[in-house]
Amino acid sequence: MSVKKIYLIRHGQTDYNLRGIVQGSGVDAPLNEAGRRQAARFFAAYQHVPFDKVYTSLLQRTHQSVEGFLHRGLPHEQHAGLNEISWGRREGTRITPEEDEEYHSVLQQWRAGHTSARLEGGESPDEVAARQRPFIDLLRSRPEEKTVLICMHGRAMRVLLCQLLGYPLRLMDSFEHHNLCLYKLHYTGSMFSVKSFLDMRHLHEAA
Repeated sequence: MSVKKIYLIRHGQTDYNLRGIVQGSGVDAPLNEAGRRQAARFFAAYQHVPFDKVYTSLLQRTHQSVEGFLHRGLPHEQHAGLNEISWGRREGTRITPEEDEEYHSVLQQWRAGHTSARLEGGESPDEVAARQRPFIDLLRSRPEEKTVLICMHGRAMRVLLCQLLGYPLRLMDSFEHHNLCLYKLHYTGSMFSVKSFLDMRHLHEAA
């Protein structure tokens, strides 16, 4: 049986991550120095893997996180379906106590199963899931791509993992993430399974 191997990573650190400023899909921030070190360490650890394709969102922080592989000339596609959730009017702002209360209220609604809820001007998890489905169909339809690398964003990654593994979106916070963490999945042609969960060993090795 042919198995597709999927290496799914979150982008490296940005100054917005460091300063607690909301990014979402509307802020196209670059990696900071720490994020570039994370990307270099991931490349050092996984440069031997024979990736057939690299997939990223449209945002530069995902491109920069895999640039070691892109510089090798690996085939690359970017998809808007992999973009981060939109946090609406919150994007580009530091979290204040009032906005933090609003944010946590929405998170509580999501955990209660109300995944159509959203921040003002932003997206709901249901909407993120809908725009990811064409990308999931694409993944399923390319058996010739035996090993792929996908770089995306924290909240959107949680939504994607729920969809691939058949979990309801209300459980998405079960999937933890950190900058440049790795999930390894296998796809058998009928189902996806996780082989490595929140792997960060590469970040603790010398670049």
